[in-house]
Amino acid sequence: MKAKELMDKEFVYLNCDDNVVEVSKVMEEIRRFTCPVVNDNKQLVGWITSFDITKGLREGNEKIKEIMSSYEEITTIHEDAPARLAVVLTANNKFVTVPVINDDNQVIGMIRSCDIVELLSELYDIKVYKLYEAMQHQLKGVTWEELMSASALVSKKTTGVKISPEDYEANIMNATFGEAIWATGGLEKFFAGLISVGEMVIARKVGKARR
Repeated sequence: MKAKELMDKEFVYLNCDDNVVEVSKVMEEIRRFTCPVVNDNKQLVGWITSFDITKGLREGNEKIKEIMSSYEEITTIHEDAPARLAVVLTANNKFVTVPVINDDNQVIGMIRSCDIVELLSELYDIKVYKLYEAMQHQLKGVTWEELMSASALVSKKTTGVKISPEDYEANIMNATFGEAIWATGGLEKFFAGLISVGEMVIARKVGKARR
């Protein structure tokens, strides 16, 4: 996924000469904490936050250009950059919003922390069996039964508890990705388990072919 696929195309942008009082009303109305400041070509030149507006009103500033952060202070992401970079930027810097720009430095969208949280929430609700279906698709020639049998063996090695392929299948049909991560002790352990399943099913298939 690229940044442009995650961004919100519906956003409000400001001009350097916009009035601080009027902008405060607009930001309150649209319930936004940040806004890009652009020139006539919609190229990014500055950045405004609700804190800047509050300070500007208190100090009697009239124009946005008097209170905005300069272009050099703004963290942006290119539209074709991996979306995960926007997630990392937002998390590491506690950004509310990251502006998305094109090759001409024009602002074409916003990636907001609330949108990232919503995306991750949807990801956590994906049923685990969907991930196994994707794995089966990648492991050409592997049947669902072979995948479940290998998964049951890996589960026994990991937990020490014997489980039948049928019971394992029933578990992943009901479990969500988020639940599986918590149950296995974290994201790394969950995917390490998936890799082990892939290695196991391939090894068993090769072993059968040699007989």
